[in-house]
Amino acid sequence: MDMSDSSTDSSSTSTMMMVPYLHFTGGDALYFSSLAPTSSGAIAGASIVLVVIALIDRLLFAIRGAMEDNWRRSLLEANANRLAKRSQDSGSASDVKSGEGRAEPVSTKGNGDRRTRTMPPFIPSIDLTRGALYALQAFLTYALMLAVMTFQAAYIISIIVGLGIGEVLFGRYGSTLAHLH
Repeated sequence: MDMSDSSTDSSSTSTMMMVPYLHFTGGDALYFSSLAPTSSGAIAGASIVLVVIALIDRLLFAIRGAMEDNWRRSLLEANANRLAKRSQDSGSASDVKSGEGRAEPVSTKGNGDRRTRTMPPFIPSIDLTRGALYALQAFLTYALMLAVMTFQAAYIISIIVGLGIGEVLFGRYGSTLAHLH
């Protein structure tokens, strides 16, 4: 086997060079080497797909925010119900304090030592769903980042427009996540 033949073969297959500055010209590989739009129509089509991906990214953020809010409310409600039942069973209302619609945690030890829970419990149906949604959103975010790394200005503009439209449409639903981070 001749080494010079293998080196020329590998260099001829990688003739596509990335342009390291903002440009509107075609030919940049978008995600796959076989997906390299060259015509203006193909670039416009790829840009529309990127707008949709950006919209879906913001939609997932909003879904996560709404689900986090729902999970938090259901856990607080379950905790309040548990505390109310405990106070009824013991005949003492001193274990339940209400403030702003939230139930305060009760003693976790029988000797009067009061410890508060600082983290919600691990609930597989909630935490696995949260993890899957986050992984999907991270996948879309990295996909958008890879498109930006082509330096194709039409792609970058499309992503920014898609994220902006997505925030206008879905941002108010995901606003609860802003308080969690």
